[in-house]
Amino acid sequence: MADKEVMERVNQLRRLIEEHNYYYYVLDQPRITDAEYDRLMQELIKLEEKHPELITPDSPTQRVGGQPLPFFAQVRHRFPLLSLNDAFGVDDLRDFHRRVVATVGSDVEYVVELKIDGLSVALTYDQGILVTGATRGDGEVGEDVTQNLKTIRSLPLRLRQPLARLEVRGEAFMPKEAFARLNAARESAGEPTFANPRNAAAGSLRQLDPKVAAHRSLDIFVYQVMYVEGYQLTTHAQALELLESLGFKVNPHRRVCRCLEEVMDFARQWEDKRHDLPYQIDGLVIKVNRLDQQAALGATAKSPRWAVAYKFPAEQAQTVVRQIVVSVGRTGVLTPTAIFDPVRLAGTTVSRATLHNEDYIREKDVRLGDTVVVQKAGDIIPEVVEVKKEKRTGQEKPFQMPRTCPECGAPAVRLEGEAAYRCTGGIYCPAQVRERIIHFASRNAMDIEGLGPAIISQLLAASLIRDPADLYSLRYEDLVQLERMGPQSSKNLLAAIERSKQNSLAQLIFALGIMHVGERAAAVLSRHYHSLDELMAAKVEDLTKLPDVGPKIAESIVSFFEVPGNRQVIAKLKAAGVDPRSEVEGGQAQGKLAGKTFVLTGTLERFSRSEAEKLIESQGGKATSSVSKKTDYVVVGANPGSKYDRALQLGVKILSEEEFLKLVGVE
Repeated sequence: MADKEVMERVNQLRRLIEEHNYYYYVLDQPRITDAEYDRLMQELIKLEEKHPELITPDSPTQRVGGQPLPFFAQVRHRFPLLSLNDAFGVDDLRDFHRRVVATVGSDVEYVVELKIDGLSVALTYDQGILVTGATRGDGEVGEDVTQNLKTIRSLPLRLRQPLARLEVRGEAFMPKEAFARLNAARESAGEPTFANPRNAAAGSLRQLDPKVAAHRSLDIFVYQVMYVEGYQLTTHAQALELLESLGFKVNPHRRVCRCLEEVMDFARQWEDKRHDLPYQIDGLVIKVNRLDQQAALGATAKSPRWAVAYKFPAEQAQTVVRQIVVSVGRTGVLTPTAIFDPVRLAGTTVSRATLHNEDYIREKDVRLGDTVVVQKAGDIIPEVVEVKKEKRTGQEKPFQMPRTCPECGAPAVRLEGEAAYRCTGGIYCPAQVRERIIHFASRNAMDIEGLGPAIISQLLAASLIRDPADLYSLRYEDLVQLERMGPQSSKNLLAAIERSKQNSLAQLIFALGIMHVGERAAAVLSRHYHSLDELMAAKVEDLTKLPDVGPKIAESIVSFFEVPGNRQVIAKLKAAGVDPRSEVEGGQAQGKLAGKTFVLTGTLERFSRSEAEKLIESQGGKATSSVSKKTDYVVVGANPGSKYDRALQLGVKILSEEEFLKLVGVE
């Protein structure tokens, strides 16, 4: 059992970490560096690992996501979570105001808030501790997504003031920047992208594996007190102030309006300014401020009579289609894109929008020279809404998808059951080659730092590479001659390429760019196959027995390895030393470090901590965060922490970075 001193330190660390979370994620006023924050968190993790009886649901360590859930439990809401009626213009707002005045009189004021475009959730706190977080569901019953909500750093797990019982409502959302990163990663992996941040947030909160939600960078604004013990509130504005004092993130862009004209003035301001926000809004919410007046107004079966959602009109513009160009992606998909006269939409100038595929073009009947209406779907992605056929002059020209690849001239075919045409040129198509190498070097694949699209284009233009395997044959004199590649950047890139040889089998499988095989599928495959050779020998019926691998993925894998060019690239990778091994499920770990447990402390010169851990795991070892009698080695860098002292106490073998590199065979 932990002694009093340990318990006090654990509680102190929790208070410090949550205080820094509050200043960083809620107030946007960080008080310490990331490194200092990480040290506090690592110390707490270590103490809780040593004393698991001290772990509590409100500990900051419980934000990272626990074990995957088999299903979502149901939660019945104490009070129905009603949806709002919509108002689409000034006339609708005047009608809403007239109905309010008819019931409670003219002495009425409103609180106007931004309408965050996310997923509505209900949160329950007992004795100041978050105990349940649920989706709205049908308003009466929702799904228990507590573990996923706990991964949101701005959401307090413990209130700043203790309350016996508190039930609140909020909106979980995905910031625009996080949405763009997520979609870029999914597109690179050949996975379907999310239509808008709202769908992405909903999909993230409804993941059975909380670790997925933890990596999605969700955020939350809390906007309503549903039930509270210990406070007598009289207005909604007071309720928002209470929420702020308790440590919730409450949207600061709100106003108490004393007449309808003030409401409409606020609406006009935000219709223009909304594009400057780092998150998406689709309107405003107008609420009667006094709670006694809310009670008098009541609600219908579906909606409160004391609130309304004012929806901004979609910002649209008319323009003329000048070109339809076709690009070729990593998997050979031909994607048509409309190029039109530049127009201003949702805060930016746009001049192109994807037309997706031939069926989409036919459905919209988009022709060269057409006047079209464009908007940004979800204020993010430009799209063609409609064609103004009444403006046609007869000079417009229908568009036909090419039957050959615009990059290499190979036949373009449309497979049964697919909407897209694909280039059949494979490794001989320069567009596919370029995109394939970009994907191979990307962060979630082989993570070759410094090897971006511009450098790859130069390498291809100079005929220095033709496929991903050629990267491992590059020399200093090849790189230094390239534009913007000086001596130091050339050395850094060669070092990054060399480090990538130590990546895991899962990373390599993902990096190969097999159609339909994303990071998750690659991880599953690496757990069941010891090497690329074993995976290449797998049959469809073997692959479909694995979790998360259906017939479509299995057939894609087998087809990929049947292509002679792909097998040649893999042979070149192996010859260059890129041939990672993985532990077979149910078998024994393989590699130089098989069965050995490592702990890293201090700052290493050659690797980041995550890179060193990947290197250990790639050779069969295990990297852990705490030192125990079962630890085989502690690798010590500059400014080591308490793990170094612990290793000395326990007599664990200590390695310098140089000794570690010699052990793993890296020079």
